[in-house]
Amino acid sequence: MASAEKPLAGKRIVLTRAPEQAREWANALDQMGAELVLLPMVAFAPPEDFRPLDEQLLRLDTFEAILFLSRNAVRYVSDRLKQLGMKGEMLHAPHRIIAAVGPGTAGALIARGVRVDYVAEGRTGEALASELRQSLKGRKVLLPRSDKGDDRVPKALRDAGSKVTEVIAYRTTTPALLDPAILSRIRRADVDAIIFASPSAYHNLSDAVGPAEAAALSNRIHFVAIGPTTARAMREAGARVAIEASEASAGAAGLAASIAKFYGSAQVPAGKRALQESPEDRQRT
Repeated sequence: MASAEKPLAGKRIVLTRAPEQAREWANALDQMGAELVLLPMVAFAPPEDFRPLDEQLLRLDTFEAILFLSRNAVRYVSDRLKQLGMKGEMLHAPHRIIAAVGPGTAGALIARGVRVDYVAEGRTGEALASELRQSLKGRKVLLPRSDKGDDRVPKALRDAGSKVTEVIAYRTTTPALLDPAILSRIRRADVDAIIFASPSAYHNLSDAVGPAEAAALSNRIHFVAIGPTTARAMREAGARVAIEASEASAGAAGLAASIAKFYGSAQVPAGKRALQESPEDRQRT
């Protein structure tokens, strides 16, 4: 039974993030009493062809700014620089702006000994582009990113007058194996909520169970979207978003608090995991 100390007791929540990314969220939700089900719906891999990335990294000294939109971008760029014998290349250019989309990405840079000149207050790629609009005007900007990245950030930078070079630093893929027992539990709606941190996570689940079934499940399970990009992609696919947590408050503690607040106000009973509330009853946190 839920309590003030354990507001998510009795709630079964699926995390679809890759294991290395889900740890902080899992700890925060566990502390609030949630029963966690881990079903990674995304995996990450190096580019199929390193040549475009290598070409840009080998001319890194021509860029006046590098924008990192994820910890994965930091990881794969750093690893490739090391493999190219350029481990310290991001450290020795005082004229270059190193910017991060949020504190997690900034922390990944700092952990590798890279100074961070700017962290987006809005914690989104678009916010980063907007906040650095004046500083990056006319500058050559390197944007290492996933192969699934959309065009909104580079467009915002170009609209601001930046000279942007996009390059695929890593690929976002589907895990080689999805646990059939967990998929079966989801299809039976034997969970209370599923957290999606990216459009890829939702689309990969949709591919696994079928688009129509995935959309229908959102009427029986609370679908949680992290950020407007994920929420928009889910809605465009026909899914119902019960909780939309802003990326600015989607740190582990903030996410857990958002979900606890939703269940505290929605009064959804534990046990039979079915939803009855109307769209007007949804809470956006």
